[in-house]
Amino acid sequence: MAWSVTIMAGLVGAWTPAAARWARATSDHFEIYADMPPAALTTMATRLEQFDGAIRHLHRTPEGTGAKGANRVTVYVANDVAAIRRLSGDRGIAGFYLPRASGSVAFTPRIDEGGDGSRSTRGGGIPQIVLFHEYAHHFLLGNYAAAYPAWFSEGYAEFVSTAAFEKEYVQLGGAAQHRAYSLLAAKPVSAATLFATGQKLTDEQRGVMYGRGWLLTHYLMFDAARGRQLQQYLTALNAGTPSVTAATAAFGDLRALDKALDAYLRQSRIPGLRIAYDKLPVAPVVVTPLSPGAAAMVELRMQSERGVNRATAAPIFARAARIAAAFPDDALAQGWLAEMAYDAGQDDAALAAADRALAADPTSRQAMLYKAQVMMRRAAASTPRDASAWGAARRWIVTANRQAPDDAEALSLYYDSFAAAGEAPSAAAILGIGRALELVPQDPALRFKVAAQAIMDGQTDAARRALRPLAYDPHQSADNPAARLIAILDTGVTGPAAMLALAKARGETVAATPSGPTPAN
Repeated sequence: MAWSVTIMAGLVGAWTPAAARWARATSDHFEIYADMPPAALTTMATRLEQFDGAIRHLHRTPEGTGAKGANRVTVYVANDVAAIRRLSGDRGIAGFYLPRASGSVAFTPRIDEGGDGSRSTRGGGIPQIVLFHEYAHHFLLGNYAAAYPAWFSEGYAEFVSTAAFEKEYVQLGGAAQHRAYSLLAAKPVSAATLFATGQKLTDEQRGVMYGRGWLLTHYLMFDAARGRQLQQYLTALNAGTPSVTAATAAFGDLRALDKALDAYLRQSRIPGLRIAYDKLPVAPVVVTPLSPGAAAMVELRMQSERGVNRATAAPIFARAARIAAAFPDDALAQGWLAEMAYDAGQDDAALAAADRALAADPTSRQAMLYKAQVMMRRAAASTPRDASAWGAARRWIVTANRQAPDDAEALSLYYDSFAAAGEAPSAAAILGIGRALELVPQDPALRFKVAAQAIMDGQTDAARRALRPLAYDPHQSADNPAARLIAILDTGVTGPAAMLALAKARGETVAATPSGPTPAN
């Protein structure tokens, strides 16, 4: 196997000033905001749709149950990697992804391509690999109810991330050359270590886990007998069998598996999959220029979408308010401003911006939902409790839901309104939060809420199914609440007592609703 290490150099720069060519590309699975010529933006959206189509074709995966576009990933394209790193606060990344009920978002630097768009991954380099890796996570969680252990979740994402787009086909399974060091020079991670769950890894061990996870996934994907063993392992794991036990039963001697992997790595060539473009659906792409107001605010929108708290939201709102003042009739800009004002605690400004957005576009769900959230915050602060205020807030949520019944954000907010009001959720709210998870199973906070509700309702098995993907997620905190809660359920403690036990274990004082994973925004 020929290996090389891709080194990124000279990637410095700043955010590009807002310009007239800022545009939005919309397709079945993606919404992309970029300062790019329409042809280049169309090529990028088409390529992303081809990537989605290729992995759907690989696994014969149908579309989800929601309306078309119900769970699009919004992709923000920054000018360069330096801008991505400033946005994330992490010097070591080339892109990132945040799963949310309000709409999952990904951030990537601009990838310039020329010619007829038939160049392979060599044109996109590491940023393209990162974007494809993150979308692979989105795809797995969005299309399969099973929980996947860290080695497979990351190994599969690495497996498809090297997708190459040639003139007549997409190729999957190319060598993960960006993992050359962790595969060839670093101390290897044994199969037994890969299969162990709940362990704390150093940064170097994590990098090796990604590489070795890619190698194991690649090996299993191209060996029919080993592929059947993988299915046996995953089935046992999702039935509650400990990972190492399930792996030993499925794969046999794990030391022998290590030797087989080492031999696979030493091959001079590895197999790949070619999927002809005529096997993939043709996904239409619509590119529209952003309005002047939205174009002037889009970089602030990126910062807001990255995730803010009250302190970091304040300067974003202050800048956005000055810009948006010149565009009172721009529904998109005013909707963005309403969210920024709410995040900054400026409720009067948020309501005013939402009203301007609705005046320009009476169907603006963003404006409806932020009016509802301001009203909820005010109702929660009022004494005595005002039932009519809560009813008024919920009416805006219901109106937004009628505009788009498969909008998970509205369903989730409706459910949340009951806890905020100190009430038990209605039957409709419980059904709604379950439907929200069906629509956006990638959101960890939403998944935890559904699991907690199942526990309160005595549905322990359903709770375990909802929690397992979080329990195996390598990106969760060391104090993984999902893993803790499964462990509590396994002791036989159920219902409100289980939630109270988790709260006590985490040092929380909230009565029976301990926090789950931290929401992305």
